[in-house]
Amino acid sequence: MRVLDAAAVAAWAAGCVRSLATLRPAIDGINVYPVADSDTGSNMLFTMRGAAGELAEASPADAAEALRILARGAVASAKGNSGVILSQVVRGLADRAEGELDGAWLANALGHADEVATGAVSRPVAGTILTVLHAVALAVRGDTSTLGEVARKAAEEAAHALEKTPEQLPALARAGVVDAGARGLVAVLDALVGVLTGAPIEQEHALEVHAVPHAEAYAWEVMYLLDGVDEASLPTLRKELSGLGDSVTVAGDGSGSHAVHVHCADIGAAIEAGLTLGRPRKIRVEPLLTPTPIEPGGGIDRTVVAVVHGGALAELLRAESIPVLAVPEGETPSVEDMISLLNEAAGQHVTVLPGSVELTAAVDTAAGHAVAADRDVVVIPCVSPVQVLAALAVHDAGRRTNDDVVAMAEAAAATRRGELRIAQEESLTWVGRAQSGDVVGLVDDEVVLIEPAPASETNLVAAAMNVLNRMLALGGELVTVLSGAAAPPGVADELAEQLRVEHPEVELTSYASGQAGAVLLMGVE
Repeated sequence: MRVLDAAAVAAWAAGCVRSLATLRPAIDGINVYPVADSDTGSNMLFTMRGAAGELAEASPADAAEALRILARGAVASAKGNSGVILSQVVRGLADRAEGELDGAWLANALGHADEVATGAVSRPVAGTILTVLHAVALAVRGDTSTLGEVARKAAEEAAHALEKTPEQLPALARAGVVDAGARGLVAVLDALVGVLTGAPIEQEHALEVHAVPHAEAYAWEVMYLLDGVDEASLPTLRKELSGLGDSVTVAGDGSGSHAVHVHCADIGAAIEAGLTLGRPRKIRVEPLLTPTPIEPGGGIDRTVVAVVHGGALAELLRAESIPVLAVPEGETPSVEDMISLLNEAAGQHVTVLPGSVELTAAVDTAAGHAVAADRDVVVIPCVSPVQVLAALAVHDAGRRTNDDVVAMAEAAAATRRGELRIAQEESLTWVGRAQSGDVVGLVDDEVVLIEPAPASETNLVAAAMNVLNRMLALGGELVTVLSGAAAPPGVADELAEQLRVEHPEVELTSYASGQAGAVLLMGVE
């Protein structure tokens, strides 16, 4: 079994180039954006070919130096999102190249590669090369077998994880393919096994090619190397680029240079973002092509997604198979976050249910972004999570799309809203002066009662019933109650019991929301 010396590193680089060159036409043919670049195979090949060329011109003293040269070359040559991520896999191995490069080293280095590759991407998406790399890192963690055995285990786990990618990302399932970038990663690990053991792995992975009869440019892929940037400024750069588009990666080579990549409509703004922080060089701009949409499979032509505050509420919706973006309290989602959520949804038509006025505004901005122009995105305005739940309650995938959207919009608009909040400071309202700590009741954003502090379970139940009675006076058959993070444990049960006594004709559903703003959110339909 071969040791990993400088010659072995060079042989591995050459093997990667040969494998990727063979796979390139099939991988490029997958063309499922945004799961992959429009030409993932070519981008990964370009990246490794440049890295191998730089290594061939050097005379490294040992494997550690050879890996560092290969990493610098990969970052400098990185092309496309897939190329940038692949460069970080090589960098991860180079960063840990100290002492004896044995099986334990490779296991540790693959774990580090997982960390740096994931860290380079603004919003990792399940079912991609990053998912497969993470599965590999977990499979070999702590392994102290021989170098060749760890490499083989990594390659076999990558192949196994690759086959699962269509189950993790609807776009892949619709296209009937595995992830293109992940398939390239399998080839890279297979090449490593071949160099170390002399017995290359021959693994078959079907890559169905979809022809693209018509395509047109709708945005741009902007790439450049950025030198002289302060590491502490990288989060700011990622955030600014995320506001311009998606597929944002900022990947370092370990020696001060960073490869920057973004898909966006404003080329100048993407370059200016780098100019404010460092020295961009080797700038490349290429048109992104929108392929003719692949016919949806399995009868899926549309998806309903939600954007809400509160982790518990998000988990509730996910349990109902609703794709959800959980946004921290007091924050709004970035364009990158929203574009990624839309891209994860199956079908050409996406209906978005945002859980507040602020979230609705953020979603509207993302829906009009150039990167989302190839999807039919409809935003149903909601000002409360109870309206989101009301809309989902009438959602029917069997209805015509337009009819279903109208039904959800009508259900959301017809849901009256009540809230209980704890006053944070003294304020003057329509019903009197509220002191800090008082329980304040609202109906459709208007203050209707003030219950003096302290906010005990008894006070909260009494205030909640007062609010519900006002709303039910106009009629209603279904009451939904969402308890916030500050709600006492027994308040929901007490409220349910009291509602059964006073309004036995009303059906009640109650959930934990985890929201920090309101103690209780109530909806009446």
